[in-house]
Amino acid sequence: MSDLTTTVTRYLDIWNEADADKRAAAIAELFTADAPYIDPLAAVEGREGFAAVVAGARDQFKGLSFELHGTVDAHHNQARFQWGLVTEPGAEPVAIGFDVLVADEAGKIKAVYGFLDKVPAA
Repeated sequence: MSDLTTTVTRYLDIWNEADADKRAAAIAELFTADAPYIDPLAAVEGREGFAAVVAGARDQFKGLSFELHGTVDAHHNQARFQWGLVTEPGAEPVAIGFDVLVADEAGKIKAVYGFLDKVPAA
């Protein structure tokens, strides 16, 4: 498993962590202080901004979890990967997204750019 694949796994673990304090600690460990997170629904900078986006998603999608779909494609400190929002492991995703993660030389996430391929029906 490459370092960036591990980073992607840890990134998805943050989205799945129910405990806000554990989430904040993981974000502090994994993200640079001013990292932007940008997707069609949010554009924030910094660890607190990202933590707020994750908390909002967890509130909106209670009981669902994010899982990696397919493999991580990585080079030059950047990785792209597809994820699914599922009701249980291996289930058909209710939402599918595609993220690009950029890491610094130390391996910390310095930017995330997200795209939504499938959104839940209203």
